[in-house]
Amino acid sequence: MVGELRYREFRVPLGPGLHAYPDELIRQRVGHDGHPEYQIRWLILRRGDEGEAGSGQVDCKAEHILLWMSNDEIYANCHKMLDEDGQVVGPSQESAAETGALDKSVLGEMETDVKSLIQRALRQLEECVGATPPAPLLHTVHVLSAYASIEPLTGIFKDPRVLDLLMRMLNSPDYQIRWSAGRMIQALSSHDAGTRTQILLSLSQQEAIEKQLDFDSRCALLALFAQATLAEHPMSFEGIQLPQVPGRLLFSLVKHYLHVTSLLDQLNDNAGESGAQNNSAPEDLSGDRARLELEYSMAMGTLISELVQAMRWDRAWNRPGSSPRSPCSIFQPQVADGDPQLPPTEAQPALRRSRRFRPRSQFASGNTYALYVRDTLEPGMRVRMLDNFEEISAGDEGEFQQSNSGVPPAQVFWESTGRTYWVHWHMLEILGFEEDMEDMVEADEYQRAMISGALDRAKEAPCKSPESPLQRLAEDCGPTGKILLDLEQALSSESSRQHAVPPLLLQLQRQPQPFLALMESLGTPATNRALHLTALRILKQLVDFPDALLLPWHEAMSACMACLRSPNTDREVLQELIVFLHHLTSASRDYAVVLNQLGARDAISKALEKHLGKLELAQELRDVVFKCEKHAHLYRKLITNILGGCIQMVLGQIEDHRRTHRPINIPFFDVFLRYLCQGSSMGENEDKCWEKVEVSSNPHRASKLTDRNPKTYWESSGSAGSHFITLHMRQGVLIRQLILLVAGEDSSYMPARVVVCGGDNASSLTTELNSVNVMPCASRVILLENLTHPWPVIQIRIKRCQQGGIDTRIRGVEVLGPKPTFWPVFREQLCRHTRLFYMVRAQAWSQDIAENRRSLLHLSSRLNGALRQEQNFADYFLPDDEAAQALGKTCWEALVSPLVQNITSPDEDGISPLGWLLDQYLECREAAHNPQSRAAAFSSRVRRLTHLLVHVEPCQAPPPVVATPRPKGRNRSHDWSSLATRGLPSSIMRNLTRCWRAVVEEQVHSFLTSHWRDDDFVPRYCEHFYNLQKSSSELFGPRAAFLLALQNGCAGALLKLPFLRAAHVSEQFARNIDQRIQGSRIGGTRGMEMLAQLQRCLESVLIFSGLEIATTFEHYYQQYMSDRLLGVGSSWLEGAVLEQIGSCFPNRLPQQMLRSLSTSEELQRQFHVYQLQRLDQELLRLEDAEKKIQVGQEASSQECESKKKEAAGAVAALDLGEEEENEDLYYEGVMPEVSVLVLSPRCWPVASICHTMDPRICLPAYLRGTLNRYSNFYNRSRGMQRRLQWTWLGQAELQFGDQTLHVSTVQMWLLLYFNDLKAVCVDSLLALSGLSADLLNQAIGPLTSSRGPLDFHEQENIPGGVLKVRDTSEEPRPRRGSVWLIPPQTYLRAEDEGGRNLEKRRNLLNCLIVRILKAHGDEGLHIDQLVCLVLEAWQKGPCPPRGLLSSLGKGSACSSTDVLSCILHLLSKGTLRRHDDRPQTLAYAVPVTVMEPHTESLNPGSSGPNPPLTFHTLQIRSRGVPYASCSGTQSFSTFR
Repeated sequence: MVGELRYREFRVPLGPGLHAYPDELIRQRVGHDGHPEYQIRWLILRRGDEGEAGSGQVDCKAEHILLWMSNDEIYANCHKMLDEDGQVVGPSQESAAETGALDKSVLGEMETDVKSLIQRALRQLEECVGATPPAPLLHTVHVLSAYASIEPLTGIFKDPRVLDLLMRMLNSPDYQIRWSAGRMIQALSSHDAGTRTQILLSLSQQEAIEKQLDFDSRCALLALFAQATLAEHPMSFEGIQLPQVPGRLLFSLVKHYLHVTSLLDQLNDNAGESGAQNNSAPEDLSGDRARLELEYSMAMGTLISELVQAMRWDRAWNRPGSSPRSPCSIFQPQVADGDPQLPPTEAQPALRRSRRFRPRSQFASGNTYALYVRDTLEPGMRVRMLDNFEEISAGDEGEFQQSNSGVPPAQVFWESTGRTYWVHWHMLEILGFEEDMEDMVEADEYQRAMISGALDRAKEAPCKSPESPLQRLAEDCGPTGKILLDLEQALSSESSRQHAVPPLLLQLQRQPQPFLALMESLGTPATNRALHLTALRILKQLVDFPDALLLPWHEAMSACMACLRSPNTDREVLQELIVFLHHLTSASRDYAVVLNQLGARDAISKALEKHLGKLELAQELRDVVFKCEKHAHLYRKLITNILGGCIQMVLGQIEDHRRTHRPINIPFFDVFLRYLCQGSSMGENEDKCWEKVEVSSNPHRASKLTDRNPKTYWESSGSAGSHFITLHMRQGVLIRQLILLVAGEDSSYMPARVVVCGGDNASSLTTELNSVNVMPCASRVILLENLTHPWPVIQIRIKRCQQGGIDTRIRGVEVLGPKPTFWPVFREQLCRHTRLFYMVRAQAWSQDIAENRRSLLHLSSRLNGALRQEQNFADYFLPDDEAAQALGKTCWEALVSPLVQNITSPDEDGISPLGWLLDQYLECREAAHNPQSRAAAFSSRVRRLTHLLVHVEPCQAPPPVVATPRPKGRNRSHDWSSLATRGLPSSIMRNLTRCWRAVVEEQVHSFLTSHWRDDDFVPRYCEHFYNLQKSSSELFGPRAAFLLALQNGCAGALLKLPFLRAAHVSEQFARNIDQRIQGSRIGGTRGMEMLAQLQRCLESVLIFSGLEIATTFEHYYQQYMSDRLLGVGSSWLEGAVLEQIGSCFPNRLPQQMLRSLSTSEELQRQFHVYQLQRLDQELLRLEDAEKKIQVGQEASSQECESKKKEAAGAVAALDLGEEEENEDLYYEGVMPEVSVLVLSPRCWPVASICHTMDPRICLPAYLRGTLNRYSNFYNRSRGMQRRLQWTWLGQAELQFGDQTLHVSTVQMWLLLYFNDLKAVCVDSLLALSGLSADLLNQAIGPLTSSRGPLDFHEQENIPGGVLKVRDTSEEPRPRRGSVWLIPPQTYLRAEDEGGRNLEKRRNLLNCLIVRILKAHGDEGLHIDQLVCLVLEAWQKGPCPPRGLLSSLGKGSACSSTDVLSCILHLLSKGTLRRHDDRPQTLAYAVPVTVMEPHTESLNPGSSGPNPPLTFHTLQIRSRGVPYASCSGTQSFSTFR
């Protein structure tokens, strides 16, 4: 089939390596909306590992899916099915061409011949009397078969006489006649599906055909059905145990199935023909179609009902405690309520519970249950473990010992480990004391016996009861059990048997429970010998009645097989059983087929071997069963095909429901889906197929068998051959595989021969299931595989060890046993059809959107309708959450994911449809405030679409942790657990966020390009950013992914700016923040407005974090913050701003500045204490000198005078060394308060030359002493000699009359001159201070303003002018209050020399990085090593060149942050690349042209000029620190 495909241009992925291709257009019809629809066959192919072409593609068993598609869907998915005009090419009319090729006269002659041959065959069949058919009859039938293979003659064979002929031939006892009839039916069925369905349906619907056909004729017709019709839907149910269906019931199923398929073909053909008929009225056509639909629905309901009964789904899987599915979204994963550590109560096995204590399921939360257990438990009580916890498994029982305040708090002696172990309260279930548990066990066993019915009652019945076994069985069956007693009485009477038994048989047909209980009693233990004999006697006599064959013998045949296989069955019972089975198979060979399917042949052979062949009719029964081998295969094939066909028709109805949005009105449709999905909610925890594990010795190490650790083992202790492992299986579990784990390193402890036995309980392990010889090199020994009978107890016996060893070691036991269900098969088919349907629809919608972007506005309603329909379907038809979640996930992945990928993919112009729609939304956002406008309706549709795509997006839940958690606290061990990985974001979220990021990036880039030079750029940018934030919240809600995409979009737009333009933007933001901080000091309403504007600006600035622009922003912010702190002082707002945008400063210089201020304040407090101590010492010296003078007062006056002079000289000599420090110590005026700030040049932008001040020249004496004392204090406190360099930075408060002047340090120095002088020349001030003219004029400007105290006079003979104190006597009002005369903030320009120096530095760093990585080739360098090499090359030279060093100025310093910034920039540009296996290693990627300075070569080993390199938009992360000399570390200080 692979080479014959015509249409392969579109491929739909259906699973791993599985794809669907459109192959052929089958038929055409008119849909419910009046538009044509086309049925396309999609082939399912599997792509091999070799590649795309050739042998890489293999046919997947010719599987296909029939899908009805519209014109738009075919146009989008099947281009080659269109002609040149874009019209769909109709189905092939080859049959019509062949019909036209035959001449009408020839066709008429053939029809005459066929009619005469039919008449002749009927006459010859009537004349056939002997056992051997005459040759003329066979020749006539052979010729008729040849005519039947000609398709134009098919209509003649629809004559009723042909059906009569076929029925007679099928009922003939001769095999050759029946085979000839089969040949003719095959010839008639070799044409189209409609013809063969009609012929086979006509045969099966003959009156009383079931009574006319014997076993061979029915099997022959069933074989034709299986070969000709039912192989259209190949579906594998391998591993699933299908029920045994007798031929009579199977034939009825085939009849109903053929009837349903015939009606479905009529329905499709009627729809196709109605479109071509123009003469018929639409009302008549719709009436005919409605009649056919109703008939089809009723026939489908009948088929489902029959199939449910045949599969015995109405009796199996009947869980009375099951609850309906919770009405929740199928497109989002479910989160368990309550404590996530608590497993659901339904998952717990049916264990015995105490009625005195409440189970965990009755509590609302785990904490409440834990408190209940803690308050109720007493030492000595029995408890059971509910959860797996470290070494203790769920279900283990033990005895509670004690508790305390530790973690875990409860100590229990566990029987599984043979020692105590600490666990948590909520993990325990209270069983009570030992005496209470014994009473509880008896009550539970009695209750289970009452519920289980006759079978369990027979096991527990006491032997000394005076009642007969049949009476006890009748009592257990309830009121209907009386039929068994009446039946026994009727059969025991020869006279009344013929008229008394038939009415009882009619009652058993209506109520078969007593009959089934009678047959199932044969499966009870061999101790019920009397019951077995009674039941066999009744059953053997029932077979003699023809109506008894209508009873459901096949449903309880497994009980007969259990009795036949049991080694403890009494010989008399076994003989009666064989006679009964032989009698039953002789009456109806259908039951021989059932026995063959159950494996009766092997069981009979073993019974003959055991009893030495002395079993009457056993050999004959085995031969009969063996002859039905091919019939058993046929029955299984038929039931498989019928079930597969029904599943395909159900899927077709679901597809029609999706396409037409019409309800599904088929009876029992929900019942069929419930049984197909049965088992989807049952956890297949394969390592918990058993209830408990027992061993022959060392039970405390039995847990090592199931811990899945090959390094641990269970070691036995005892004599050779006495070691065993017993598995108590859960009820109804069929073992698919039982594996024993061993190790060759165990040597003589390794098993050599293992025998596996099974039984109903631990005391009846007499059935040997398998025996295995273990090779010394084996590690995994398969003991059992694919058992057909569930064994309650399995025992593994180690009969012999390697090298004659005594004890054995077993590394583990693995059991694969969950019973296979139909859910995996149906899930695969449902997901395939759903995926194909919605991916085809998604492709059609995407094609529509690609042609017209405005159709994207209708996508919300389309998606909402499709998702709501799937939700309603799941709520009504699907039984549990797992099935609903599987449907929802497939629907979402097939419909929404491709749509999102298509609408977010850019077209030729680089714009995606969704991006265009979001752009339109942002543009008309302001106009959408009017609810009556078209913009409002447009915005509403866009929001509905984005809300649907985002808020229904299924979250990827993290995978469950399989390994047990690491023990902690008291139970600490060396076992480690595996960590759970977080779920990654889905492709839908990635595509949506990527699209939103692109839209934001384009919007912000357009804004920056247009308005970056505006004076109000920052406020307008903040407003624009705020609008984008509001739009993101409106479109996608408060999702972090889209907020992050918004920030990344803004960051991407900033990265597109050239370096100088980006530096200008960063300077504008730093300036705006400075203005808002200073404006907030005003207070009042204006101050509050400034704070609000500041907050909005800070939110916009946060985008700088991690970008290259953050370095330049930090440079300007540091400059303005320094002037602000030294000019007006610090405030709480500075710290608040840094706390919010601290991540935008890569070097954290502003934070270091604030910490420097805090350190200075602490030093100032210490200096105050130091001054007080110095003052106390000076005063103490003066007091000592005065005391010495007073002591010598009795001496002569001359001596007193001389001593006084000597004392005064001593004091003068003492203070001579500290005259300079203490020159203001005895200042008689009001001492000013001086505060000194010690600023580090590492973080403060302080120039080393232009701001230097000499206090001895520029300050008066009463200020110089304070500065000298501070210098001495600072040197002593630091413990090392440090030179403080005093600067002109700082501020001061001066008293001028009634005014308080707030001035800078320069202004203070200037004003203090007017205390002694009336006029001061500006040139003299320049000479004394050493300041630049610009800096001095900046300080003079505010002093000479209208608010200032000075006047400036220009004189011809005095260059520079003269400053004088202003005369305010003539002013009408005296000046009072505080006046701020501090010079205004001076803002920088990014286009000036400073910004260009930063750009030059970054270009140089980029050149260095590229050169170094080029030299290391493809191997590259570790990023840390690269940074070190770049810094070393920068410091040692000749980079930067000497001629360039002076031009760079203070920007010539380089740090690791600058290098990392350049590396990130080159990575984003693609110049550098990371190694895939070593992401921390960088290498040169592509050649890049860099514009270098045309001075010296940057590569020390190169000669000549550097090649031209270009970095157009290069930005740095970090500004350089101010230039520092190599002599020593200096500290800059200022004072207020």
